[in-house]
Amino acid sequence: MTLTGKQDKQATTGAAQRLEPLVEQLLGGPLPVRVRMWDGSETGAADGPLVHVRSRRALRRLLWAPGELGLAEAYITGDVDVEGDLAEGLRAMRLAVRERGLRPPRPGVGDRLRAAGTALRLGAVGPRPPVPAARAGLHGVLHSKSRDRAAISHHYDLSNDFYALLLDETMAYSCGYWTSDAPGYEPVDAQHDKLELICRKLDLRPGARLLDIGCGWGSLTLYAAQRHGVRVTAVTLAREQAAHVRAQVAERNLEDLVEVRCCDYRDIGRAPGHEGGYDAVSTIEMGEHVGDAEYPAFTATLHAMVRPQGRVLVQQMSRGRDAPGGGAFIESYIAPDMHMRPLGETVALLEGAGLEVRDVEALREHYVLTVDAWRRTLEGNQQEFVDLVGEETVRVWRLYLAGGALAFEERRMGVDQILSVRPQETGTAGMPATRRGWYADPAVPAARDGESAGITG
Repeated sequence: MTLTGKQDKQATTGAAQRLEPLVEQLLGGPLPVRVRMWDGSETGAADGPLVHVRSRRALRRLLWAPGELGLAEAYITGDVDVEGDLAEGLRAMRLAVRERGLRPPRPGVGDRLRAAGTALRLGAVGPRPPVPAARAGLHGVLHSKSRDRAAISHHYDLSNDFYALLLDETMAYSCGYWTSDAPGYEPVDAQHDKLELICRKLDLRPGARLLDIGCGWGSLTLYAAQRHGVRVTAVTLAREQAAHVRAQVAERNLEDLVEVRCCDYRDIGRAPGHEGGYDAVSTIEMGEHVGDAEYPAFTATLHAMVRPQGRVLVQQMSRGRDAPGGGAFIESYIAPDMHMRPLGETVALLEGAGLEVRDVEALREHYVLTVDAWRRTLEGNQQEFVDLVGEETVRVWRLYLAGGALAFEERRMGVDQILSVRPQETGTAGMPATRRGWYADPAVPAARDGESAGITG
């Protein structure tokens, strides 16, 4: 048989052709991608993204963990790859799935038996492949203090050097506020504009007391103290973050304004020497880690920590009404035990704790820009990231950032700033008459709306 004849025979009897009927049955239609198997055989959509199944081990992973997690782990380990830009590949796949009316695979017993038989004929049956080292392995009672500490440490204690390379100089690991599309406007500018907007919404003035719950690497804490003269109690569960913030406080001579506490939000206590509570409380993309059953107690803590007429700003991710939020991959590798809910449910929980919600600002499109900026940094400095955390962890983050940007783009996830106030018993809230002062030139400290309108806080 000639070489061409061998190739033609492989094209009709290779691994791709043996798998194609089974996959199409599970999807309810033709493959939306082009698949190339380890033996060189190909099948699927000629114009779709090319998915390269590099080894039989990829099929073993899917046999042991059908669905999202098995696919993700096959990608993380390099058993499966997507040719070209991963984000564009994922976008094209989802578009093809929608256009062709395909469904997520939900294999029954018969489907699993057929899959096992096909895998056996392809030599892909065997023991469960090792779980990638980057996967979280948590133990203990869900949302106990010890388990929450381990969950936070898994993600945020990865490496301060890793996050310093990924993020900009603010070290803000949350959605930016993109006020311009002019040339020269950088991700760091979007983070500065976000921090200034939060300070204005919270009416932070020199000497005010701010409780920053889930302070991260201190972007808001340091900005509020240095730019606005605010006294900040910064709280984080992550040891690496606490060490970074303390070092920055010392470097910037802010010891008289900033206290850093490495503790659980349930152990905060009131502001020392200030029994009436803090003037303001912020929690920036920390509420996703609190848990569903625990969130009412969390909102009660927010209410208890702030004085009457004090303000609380929650910036938090949400999920679409019919979207899962997170998912098996995210919860296994990025944010274990996280919980997202639709925006309206969070608003109801804040109001149920006695806070009055006064403003909600959706930043969903801003997160697409923010995550894309992080993703470009990761791709542009790939070897440096590999040297810091290893190839598998870099692949975890490539998948996380590409998939995350797409989730915000498609409205499966959102992010919102929710501003609330603790009114006095008489109903007085001390809020400005308009939002005008919040949105003045972000490069210049805003005139206080209450001052211009003759309203006291």
